[in-house]
Amino acid sequence: MKTVLTFIFIIFIGAIAMAQDASKEVKVETVTNGVELNIKIEKSTTIKENTVARVYKFKNTRVKKELTFETKRNNAKIA
Repeated sequence: MKTVLTFIFIIFIGAIAMAQDASKEVKVETVTNGVELNIKIEKSTTIKENTVARVYKFKNTRVKKELTFETKRNNAKIA
């Protein structure tokens, strides 16, 4: 009985909410401004790239280390 009354109450509140007068659309005045593009592009000939390279002794060291992880549940249980 409680669920039926709750369901009817929710439908009643929804119907009242839909019946409310929604606020009318307000027209907004648009303002247009002219855009002036004065862009100067200068080429610089001195480009320095600072790159960092990591050197590992063996190929794929980090990947292999991550793949060989062990959890506490990897241990065999003795019956």
